[in-house]
Amino acid sequence: MQVIRSQILLFLCQLSCSSSIGTRYTPDWASLDSRPLPEWYDEVKFGIFVHWGVFSVPAFGSEWFWWNWKGAQNPNYVQFMTQNYPPEFSYADFAPNFHAQFFDPDEFADIFAASGAKYVVLTSKHHEGFTNWGSPNSWNWNSVDNGPHRDLVADLGTAIRKRDLHYGLYSTLYEWFNPLYMSDKQSGFKTQQFVENKVMPELYNLVNRYKPDLIWSDGDWEAPDTYWNSTGFLAWLYNDSPVKDVVVTNDRWGVGCSCKHGGYYNCADKFTPEQLPNHKWEKCQSVDVRSWGYRRNMKLYDLMDLPTIIKDLVYVVALGGNYLLNVGPTAEGMIAPVFEERLRGIGAWLQVNGDAIYATKPWRVQTENATVPVWYTSKHSTVYAIFTSNPMQNTFMLLAPQTSYSTVVTLLGNPEPLKWAPLQTSGLIVLLPDLPFSPAKAWTLKLERVA
Repeated sequence: MQVIRSQILLFLCQLSCSSSIGTRYTPDWASLDSRPLPEWYDEVKFGIFVHWGVFSVPAFGSEWFWWNWKGAQNPNYVQFMTQNYPPEFSYADFAPNFHAQFFDPDEFADIFAASGAKYVVLTSKHHEGFTNWGSPNSWNWNSVDNGPHRDLVADLGTAIRKRDLHYGLYSTLYEWFNPLYMSDKQSGFKTQQFVENKVMPELYNLVNRYKPDLIWSDGDWEAPDTYWNSTGFLAWLYNDSPVKDVVVTNDRWGVGCSCKHGGYYNCADKFTPEQLPNHKWEKCQSVDVRSWGYRRNMKLYDLMDLPTIIKDLVYVVALGGNYLLNVGPTAEGMIAPVFEERLRGIGAWLQVNGDAIYATKPWRVQTENATVPVWYTSKHSTVYAIFTSNPMQNTFMLLAPQTSYSTVVTLLGNPEPLKWAPLQTSGLIVLLPDLPFSPAKAWTLKLERVA
Protein backbone atom coordinates (compact mmCIF):
# COMPACT_ATOMS: atom_id res chain seq x y z
CA MET A 1 0.00 0.00 0.00
CA GLN A 2 2.85 2.35 0.90
CA VAL A 3 4.52 1.62 -2.48
CA ILE A 4 1.29 2.46 -4.35
CA ARG A 5 0.91 5.67 -2.34
CA SER A 6 4.50 6.66 -3.12
CA GLN A 7 3.96 6.00 -6.82
CA ILE A 8 0.82 8.17 -6.80
CA LEU A 9 2.67 11.01 -5.07
CA LEU A 10 5.54 10.72 -7.56
CA PHE A 11 3.08 10.83 -10.47
CA LEU A 12 1.34 13.92 -9.04
CA CYS A 13 4.69 15.62 -8.50
CA GLN A 14 5.78 14.88 -12.06
CA LEU A 15 2.46 16.18 -13.38
CA SER A 16 2.76 19.37 -11.33
CA CYS A 17 6.39 19.92 -12.30
CA SER A 18 5.75 19.38 -15.99
CA SER A 19 2.77 21.76 -16.03
CA SER A 20 4.68 24.47 -14.19
CA ILE A 21 7.64 24.23 -16.53
CA GLY A 22 5.53 24.26 -19.69
CA THR A 23 7.13 25.08 -23.02
CA ARG A 24 10.80 25.97 -23.02
CA TYR A 25 11.71 28.67 -25.54
CA THR A 26 15.11 28.77 -27.20
CA PRO A 27 16.96 32.03 -27.95
CA ASP A 28 15.91 32.29 -31.59
CA TRP A 29 13.01 34.12 -33.21
CA ALA A 30 11.28 31.00 -34.53
CA SER A 31 10.87 29.72 -30.99
CA LEU A 32 10.23 33.05 -29.26
CA ASP A 33 7.62 34.13 -31.79
CA SER A 34 5.68 30.91 -31.18
CA ARG A 35 4.89 31.94 -27.60
CA PRO A 36 1.17 32.70 -27.18
CA LEU A 37 0.43 36.25 -26.13
CA PRO A 38 -0.89 36.29 -22.54
CA GLU A 39 -4.66 36.79 -22.73
CA TRP A 40 -4.83 39.78 -20.40
CA TYR A 41 -3.18 42.05 -22.93
CA ASP A 42 -5.76 41.55 -25.69
CA GLU A 43 -8.60 42.02 -23.24
CA VAL A 44 -7.56 45.34 -21.68
CA LYS A 45 -7.50 47.37 -24.95
CA PHE A 46 -6.59 50.73 -23.41
CA GLY A 47 -3.49 51.85 -21.52
CA ILE A 48 -1.63 54.97 -20.42
CA PHE A 49 1.96 55.74 -21.47
CA VAL A 50 4.00 58.00 -19.15
CA HIS A 51 7.12 59.75 -20.48
CA TRP A 52 8.97 61.27 -17.54
CA GLY A 53 12.62 62.10 -17.00
CA VAL A 54 15.26 64.83 -16.90
CA PHE A 55 13.88 66.13 -20.20
CA SER A 56 10.87 67.29 -18.15
CA VAL A 57 13.07 70.02 -16.64
CA PRO A 58 13.86 72.09 -19.74
CA ALA A 59 10.40 70.99 -20.95
CA PHE A 60 11.03 72.54 -24.33
CA GLY A 61 10.51 71.09 -27.79
CA SER A 62 10.33 67.40 -26.95
CA GLU A 63 11.78 64.61 -24.81
CA TRP A 64 14.60 64.46 -27.37
CA PHE A 65 15.88 67.77 -25.97
CA TRP A 66 19.45 66.66 -25.27
CA TRP A 67 19.90 65.13 -28.72
CA ASN A 68 18.39 68.14 -30.47
CA TRP A 69 20.63 70.46 -28.49
CA LYS A 70 23.97 68.62 -28.59
CA GLY A 71 23.54 65.92 -31.24
CA ALA A 72 21.59 67.48 -34.09
CA GLN A 73 22.41 71.01 -32.86
CA ASN A 74 18.94 72.18 -33.82
CA PRO A 75 19.05 76.01 -33.92
CA ASN A 76 15.84 76.35 -31.89
CA TYR A 77 17.29 74.29 -29.03
CA VAL A 78 20.70 75.95 -29.21
CA GLN A 79 19.06 79.37 -29.09
CA PHE A 80 16.88 78.31 -26.16
CA MET A 81 19.97 77.33 -24.16
CA THR A 82 21.94 80.41 -25.17
CA GLN A 83 19.14 82.73 -24.08
CA ASN A 84 18.28 80.99 -20.81
CA TYR A 85 21.40 79.30 -19.40
CA PRO A 86 25.08 80.15 -18.92
CA PRO A 87 27.60 78.84 -21.50
CA GLU A 88 29.06 76.20 -19.17
CA PHE A 89 25.65 74.65 -18.41
CA SER A 90 25.47 70.93 -19.26
CA TYR A 91 22.52 68.60 -19.65
CA ALA A 92 23.51 66.85 -16.40
CA ASP A 93 22.92 70.15 -14.63
CA PHE A 94 19.19 69.79 -15.30
CA ALA A 95 18.95 66.62 -13.17
CA PRO A 96 19.01 68.26 -9.69
CA ASN A 97 15.95 70.28 -10.75
CA PHE A 98 14.00 67.13 -11.54
CA HIS A 99 12.47 67.44 -8.07
CA ALA A 100 9.11 65.66 -8.47
CA GLN A 101 8.26 67.36 -5.17
CA PHE A 102 4.50 67.21 -5.83
CA PHE A 103 4.51 63.63 -7.10
CA ASP A 104 1.77 61.65 -5.41
CA PRO A 105 1.70 58.16 -6.98
CA ASP A 106 -1.79 57.51 -5.63
CA GLU A 107 -3.04 60.64 -7.33
CA PHE A 108 -1.46 59.53 -10.61
CA ALA A 109 -3.00 56.08 -10.24
CA ASP A 110 -6.43 57.53 -9.44
CA ILE A 111 -6.35 59.62 -12.60
CA PHE A 112 -5.24 56.66 -14.71
CA ALA A 113 -7.91 54.42 -13.21
CA ALA A 114 -10.53 57.12 -13.80
CA SER A 115 -9.53 57.19 -17.48
CA GLY A 116 -10.71 53.62 -17.89
CA ALA A 117 -7.20 52.43 -18.74
CA LYS A 118 -6.34 48.89 -17.68
CA TYR A 119 -2.56 49.11 -17.93
CA VAL A 120 0.11 51.78 -17.40
CA VAL A 121 3.57 51.89 -18.97
CA LEU A 122 6.17 54.15 -17.31
CA THR A 123 9.47 55.14 -18.87
CA SER A 124 12.01 53.54 -16.57
CA LYS A 125 14.79 54.92 -18.81
CA HIS A 126 14.67 57.06 -21.93
CA HIS A 127 17.50 57.65 -24.42
CA GLU A 128 19.16 60.15 -22.06
CA GLY A 129 20.11 57.15 -19.89
CA PHE A 130 18.68 58.55 -16.65
CA THR A 131 16.89 55.76 -14.78
CA ASN A 132 13.76 56.36 -12.73
CA TRP A 133 14.94 53.84 -10.17
CA GLY A 134 18.22 53.30 -8.36
CA SER A 135 19.97 51.30 -11.05
CA PRO A 136 23.35 50.07 -9.77
CA ASN A 137 24.65 50.43 -13.34
CA SER A 138 23.79 54.11 -13.77
CA TRP A 139 26.20 55.62 -11.20
CA ASN A 140 24.46 58.76 -9.91
CA TRP A 141 22.47 59.24 -13.12
CA ASN A 142 19.25 57.97 -11.55
CA SER A 143 16.26 59.21 -9.57
CA VAL A 144 17.42 57.80 -6.23
CA ASP A 145 20.90 59.35 -6.16
CA ASN A 146 19.88 62.49 -8.03
CA GLY A 147 16.85 64.66 -8.73
CA PRO A 148 13.79 63.34 -6.85
CA HIS A 149 15.88 61.08 -4.56
CA ARG A 150 13.17 58.43 -4.70
CA ASP A 151 12.37 55.26 -6.60
CA LEU A 152 9.76 56.48 -9.06
CA VAL A 153 9.34 53.06 -10.69
CA ALA A 154 8.55 51.41 -7.35
CA ASP A 155 6.33 54.21 -6.04
CA LEU A 156 4.11 54.36 -9.11
CA GLY A 157 4.05 50.57 -9.45
CA THR A 158 2.72 50.10 -5.93
CA ALA A 159 -0.05 52.63 -6.50
CA ILE A 160 -1.00 51.21 -9.90
CA ARG A 161 -1.27 47.66 -8.60
CA LYS A 162 -3.44 48.70 -5.66
CA ARG A 163 -6.04 49.60 -8.29
CA ASP A 164 -5.75 46.24 -10.06
CA LEU A 165 -4.18 47.77 -13.16
CA HIS A 166 -1.36 46.07 -15.06
CA TYR A 167 2.03 47.74 -14.74
CA GLY A 168 4.50 47.89 -17.61
CA LEU A 169 7.92 49.47 -18.02
CA TYR A 170 9.42 51.19 -21.03
CA SER A 171 13.19 50.79 -21.33
CA THR A 172 15.35 52.00 -24.17
CA LEU A 173 18.20 49.85 -25.41
CA TYR A 174 20.47 52.63 -26.57
CA GLU A 175 21.57 55.90 -24.95
CA TRP A 176 22.57 58.90 -27.03
CA PHE A 177 25.86 59.84 -25.42
CA ASN A 178 26.87 56.90 -23.24
CA PRO A 179 30.63 56.44 -23.82
CA LEU A 180 30.31 52.64 -23.83
CA TYR A 181 27.63 52.76 -26.48
CA MET A 182 29.57 55.27 -28.57
CA SER A 183 32.63 53.00 -28.38
CA ASP A 184 30.63 49.96 -29.50
CA LYS A 185 29.11 51.98 -32.31
CA GLN A 186 32.56 53.12 -33.42
CA SER A 187 33.60 49.46 -33.67
CA GLY A 188 30.67 48.73 -35.97
CA PHE A 189 28.98 46.97 -33.06
CA LYS A 190 31.66 44.27 -33.01
CA THR A 191 32.17 44.96 -29.29
CA GLN A 192 29.42 44.75 -26.67
CA GLN A 193 30.73 46.69 -23.69
CA PHE A 194 27.52 48.72 -23.44
CA VAL A 195 25.26 45.69 -23.65
CA GLU A 196 27.21 43.63 -21.14
CA ASN A 197 27.78 46.42 -18.60
CA LYS A 198 24.65 48.54 -18.92
CA VAL A 199 21.71 47.32 -21.03
CA MET A 200 21.34 43.73 -19.94
CA PRO A 201 22.17 44.19 -16.23
CA GLU A 202 19.51 46.91 -16.07
CA LEU A 203 16.87 44.84 -17.88
CA TYR A 204 17.42 41.85 -15.61
CA ASN A 205 17.40 44.17 -12.59
CA LEU A 206 14.11 45.77 -13.68
CA VAL A 207 12.38 42.43 -14.15
CA ASN A 208 13.63 40.83 -10.95
CA ARG A 209 13.02 43.89 -8.81
CA TYR A 210 9.68 45.22 -10.14
CA LYS A 211 8.14 42.21 -11.93
CA PRO A 212 6.50 44.21 -14.74
CA ASP A 213 3.60 42.75 -16.70
CA LEU A 214 4.93 44.35 -19.88
CA ILE A 215 8.34 45.31 -21.27
CA TRP A 216 8.15 48.12 -23.83
CA SER A 217 11.53 48.08 -25.58
CA ASP A 218 12.78 50.99 -27.70
CA GLY A 219 15.97 52.47 -29.13
CA ASP A 220 16.62 49.47 -31.36
CA TRP A 221 17.14 51.08 -34.75
CA GLU A 222 20.93 51.46 -34.91
CA ALA A 223 22.12 47.93 -34.17
CA PRO A 224 20.97 44.34 -34.85
CA ASP A 225 19.33 42.14 -32.24
CA THR A 226 22.51 40.03 -32.11
CA TYR A 227 24.37 43.04 -30.72
CA TRP A 228 21.69 43.63 -28.10
CA ASN A 229 21.51 39.91 -27.12
CA SER A 230 17.76 40.33 -27.40
CA THR A 231 16.84 36.69 -28.00
CA GLY A 232 18.87 35.54 -25.01
CA PHE A 233 17.10 38.01 -22.74
CA LEU A 234 13.65 37.10 -24.09
CA ALA A 235 14.31 33.37 -23.68
CA TRP A 236 15.14 34.00 -20.01
CA LEU A 237 12.11 36.31 -19.67
CA TYR A 238 9.72 33.68 -21.07
CA ASN A 239 11.33 30.64 -19.40
CA ASP A 240 12.76 31.56 -16.02
CA SER A 241 11.89 35.12 -15.00
CA PRO A 242 9.44 35.83 -12.15
CA VAL A 243 6.92 37.10 -14.74
CA LYS A 244 7.39 34.35 -17.34
CA ASP A 245 3.69 33.41 -17.46
CA VAL A 246 2.21 36.91 -17.68
CA VAL A 247 4.77 39.22 -19.26
CA VAL A 248 4.06 40.82 -22.62
CA THR A 249 6.70 42.30 -24.92
CA ASN A 250 6.67 44.48 -28.00
CA ASP A 251 8.72 44.21 -31.20
CA ARG A 252 11.60 46.71 -30.85
CA TRP A 253 14.55 44.41 -30.24
CA GLY A 254 16.99 45.31 -33.04
CA VAL A 255 17.17 46.49 -36.62
CA GLY A 256 14.64 44.58 -38.72
CA CYS A 257 12.63 43.23 -35.76
CA SER A 258 9.92 45.87 -35.72
CA CYS A 259 6.58 44.60 -37.05
CA LYS A 260 8.18 41.17 -37.47
CA HIS A 261 9.37 39.68 -34.15
CA GLY A 262 8.33 39.90 -30.51
CA GLY A 263 5.09 39.64 -28.58
CA TYR A 264 2.81 42.29 -30.09
CA TYR A 265 3.72 44.80 -32.80
CA ASN A 266 4.21 48.57 -32.43
CA CYS A 267 5.73 48.77 -35.92
CA ALA A 268 6.22 52.55 -35.62
CA ASP A 269 5.17 55.38 -33.34
CA LYS A 270 1.52 56.22 -33.98
CA PHE A 271 1.20 53.15 -36.23
CA THR A 272 -2.05 53.45 -38.22
CA PRO A 273 -2.84 50.41 -40.41
CA GLU A 274 -5.50 50.78 -43.09
CA GLN A 275 -6.88 47.26 -42.68
CA LEU A 276 -7.07 44.51 -40.06
CA PRO A 277 -3.50 43.31 -39.25
CA ASN A 278 -2.89 39.58 -38.89
CA HIS A 279 -0.97 40.00 -35.62
CA LYS A 280 -1.80 41.64 -32.31
CA TRP A 281 -0.68 45.27 -32.39
CA GLU A 282 -0.69 48.50 -30.42
CA LYS A 283 -0.91 52.14 -31.37
CA CYS A 284 1.03 54.48 -29.11
CA GLN A 285 -0.22 58.05 -29.38
CA SER A 286 0.43 61.19 -27.37
CA VAL A 287 -2.19 63.72 -26.28
CA ASP A 288 0.39 66.37 -27.17
CA VAL A 289 0.95 65.45 -30.82
CA ARG A 290 4.36 67.20 -30.92
CA SER A 291 5.99 65.57 -27.92
CA TRP A 292 5.87 62.57 -25.60
CA GLY A 293 7.42 64.48 -22.71
CA TYR A 294 5.88 67.54 -21.05
CA ARG A 295 6.50 70.83 -22.87
CA ARG A 296 6.12 74.25 -21.32
CA ASN A 297 5.75 75.68 -24.83
CA MET A 298 2.85 73.46 -25.93
CA LYS A 299 -0.22 75.15 -27.38
CA LEU A 300 -3.85 74.12 -27.09
CA TYR A 301 -3.98 73.36 -30.82
CA ASP A 302 -1.13 70.85 -30.33
CA LEU A 303 -3.39 68.69 -28.16
CA MET A 304 -5.85 66.02 -29.26
CA ASP A 305 -9.37 66.89 -28.16
CA LEU A 306 -11.64 64.29 -26.59
CA PRO A 307 -13.68 63.40 -29.72
CA THR A 308 -10.45 62.86 -31.68
CA ILE A 309 -9.05 60.59 -28.98
CA ILE A 310 -12.25 58.52 -28.83
CA LYS A 311 -12.33 58.16 -32.63
CA ASP A 312 -8.72 56.96 -32.53
CA LEU A 313 -9.43 54.50 -29.70
CA VAL A 314 -12.48 53.07 -31.46
CA TYR A 315 -10.67 52.67 -34.78
CA VAL A 316 -7.73 50.90 -33.09
CA VAL A 317 -9.91 48.46 -31.16
CA ALA A 318 -12.09 47.71 -34.21
CA LEU A 319 -8.91 46.70 -36.04
CA GLY A 320 -7.81 44.43 -33.19
CA GLY A 321 -5.26 46.73 -31.58
CA ASN A 322 -4.58 48.20 -28.16
CA TYR A 323 -4.47 51.96 -27.64
CA LEU A 324 -1.62 53.32 -25.49
CA LEU A 325 -2.20 57.03 -24.87
CA ASN A 326 0.68 59.12 -23.56
CA VAL A 327 0.86 61.98 -21.09
CA GLY A 328 4.05 63.64 -19.87
CA PRO A 329 4.19 64.77 -16.22
CA THR A 330 6.00 67.95 -15.22
CA ALA A 331 9.39 67.98 -13.49
CA GLU A 332 7.53 68.86 -10.31
CA GLY A 333 5.52 65.65 -10.51
CA MET A 334 2.17 66.93 -11.74
CA ILE A 335 -0.10 65.81 -14.56
CA ALA A 336 -1.17 68.97 -16.34
CA PRO A 337 -4.88 69.73 -15.77
CA VAL A 338 -5.54 69.67 -19.52
CA PHE A 339 -4.16 66.11 -19.69
CA GLU A 340 -6.20 65.08 -16.66
CA GLU A 341 -9.32 66.54 -18.27
CA ARG A 342 -8.75 64.43 -21.39
CA LEU A 343 -8.18 61.26 -19.37
CA ARG A 344 -11.25 61.70 -17.20
CA GLY A 345 -13.30 62.41 -20.32
CA ILE A 346 -12.22 59.09 -21.82
CA GLY A 347 -13.18 57.35 -18.60
CA ALA A 348 -16.63 58.93 -18.58
CA TRP A 349 -17.22 57.69 -22.14
CA LEU A 350 -15.95 54.20 -21.30
CA GLN A 351 -18.25 53.96 -18.28
CA VAL A 352 -21.15 53.97 -20.75
CA ASN A 353 -19.54 52.38 -23.80
CA GLY A 354 -16.87 50.14 -22.30
CA ASP A 355 -18.72 46.93 -23.20
CA ALA A 356 -17.99 47.75 -26.85
CA ILE A 357 -14.26 48.09 -26.11
CA TYR A 358 -12.99 45.79 -23.36
CA ALA A 359 -12.45 42.09 -24.18
CA THR A 360 -13.90 42.52 -27.67
CA LYS A 361 -12.72 41.02 -30.95
CA PRO A 362 -12.70 42.43 -34.46
CA TRP A 363 -15.92 41.57 -36.27
CA ARG A 364 -16.11 40.16 -39.81
CA VAL A 365 -16.67 43.77 -40.96
CA GLN A 366 -14.60 46.45 -39.23
CA THR A 367 -16.25 49.57 -40.61
CA GLU A 368 -18.88 50.85 -42.99
CA ASN A 369 -20.10 54.19 -44.23
CA ALA A 370 -23.63 54.04 -42.91
CA THR A 371 -25.72 57.14 -42.19
CA VAL A 372 -22.49 58.23 -40.51
CA PRO A 373 -19.19 56.30 -40.30
CA VAL A 374 -19.49 53.22 -38.09
CA TRP A 375 -16.88 50.96 -36.49
CA TYR A 376 -17.75 47.44 -35.37
CA THR A 377 -16.50 45.30 -32.49
CA SER A 378 -17.85 41.98 -31.26
CA LYS A 379 -18.08 39.81 -28.16
CA HIS A 380 -19.43 36.27 -28.56
CA SER A 381 -22.80 36.63 -30.35
CA THR A 382 -23.05 40.36 -29.67
CA VAL A 383 -21.99 43.01 -32.16
CA TYR A 384 -21.36 46.66 -31.30
CA ALA A 385 -21.76 49.46 -33.83
CA ILE A 386 -19.95 52.60 -32.65
CA PHE A 387 -20.71 55.83 -34.47
CA THR A 388 -18.53 58.86 -33.86
CA SER A 389 -20.78 61.65 -35.04
CA ASN A 390 -24.45 62.43 -34.52
CA PRO A 391 -26.55 61.31 -37.50
CA MET A 392 -28.94 64.20 -36.76
CA GLN A 393 -32.01 62.13 -37.62
CA ASN A 394 -34.27 59.60 -35.93
CA THR A 395 -33.44 56.62 -38.12
CA PHE A 396 -30.09 54.91 -38.46
CA MET A 397 -29.29 52.39 -41.16
CA LEU A 398 -26.68 49.61 -40.86
CA LEU A 399 -25.94 47.43 -43.87
CA ALA A 400 -23.52 44.82 -42.51
CA PRO A 401 -25.45 43.00 -39.73
CA GLN A 402 -27.59 39.99 -40.63
CA THR A 403 -30.59 39.99 -38.33
CA SER A 404 -33.03 37.34 -37.13
CA TYR A 405 -36.43 37.43 -35.43
CA SER A 406 -34.67 37.29 -32.05
CA THR A 407 -32.29 40.22 -32.70
CA VAL A 408 -32.36 42.87 -29.97
CA VAL A 409 -30.96 46.38 -30.47
CA THR A 410 -30.18 48.77 -27.62
CA LEU A 411 -28.26 52.00 -27.22
CA LEU A 412 -25.58 51.64 -24.54
CA GLY A 413 -26.61 53.78 -21.61
CA ASN A 414 -30.29 53.38 -22.51
CA PRO A 415 -31.86 50.17 -21.15
CA GLU A 416 -34.94 50.15 -23.37
CA PRO A 417 -34.75 48.03 -26.57
CA LEU A 418 -35.02 50.06 -29.77
CA LYS A 419 -37.46 49.48 -32.57
CA TRP A 420 -35.90 48.23 -35.76
CA ALA A 421 -36.78 46.67 -39.09
CA PRO A 422 -34.75 44.46 -41.43
CA LEU A 423 -33.65 45.64 -44.85
CA GLN A 424 -34.40 43.59 -47.94
CA THR A 425 -31.10 41.66 -48.24
CA SER A 426 -29.09 42.32 -45.12
CA GLY A 427 -28.86 45.08 -42.57
CA LEU A 428 -31.44 46.95 -40.56
CA ILE A 429 -32.88 50.34 -39.90
CA VAL A 430 -33.09 51.46 -36.26
CA LEU A 431 -35.37 54.06 -34.71
CA LEU A 432 -33.04 56.11 -32.50
CA PRO A 433 -34.09 57.84 -29.28
CA ASP A 434 -32.86 61.33 -28.54
CA LEU A 435 -29.15 60.76 -28.16
CA PRO A 436 -27.79 61.75 -24.73
CA PHE A 437 -25.24 64.55 -24.68
CA SER A 438 -21.74 63.17 -25.22
CA PRO A 439 -18.63 65.38 -25.02
CA ALA A 440 -16.88 62.57 -26.90
CA LYS A 441 -19.47 62.77 -29.70
CA ALA A 442 -19.66 58.97 -29.91
CA TRP A 443 -22.44 56.48 -29.19
CA THR A 444 -22.83 52.70 -29.41
CA LEU A 445 -25.58 50.42 -30.63
CA LYS A 446 -25.55 46.95 -29.12
CA LEU A 447 -26.87 44.25 -31.45
CA GLU A 448 -27.62 40.92 -29.80
CA ARG A 449 -28.16 37.71 -31.74
CA VAL A 450 -27.03 38.84 -35.18
CA ALA A 451 -25.12 36.60 -37.55
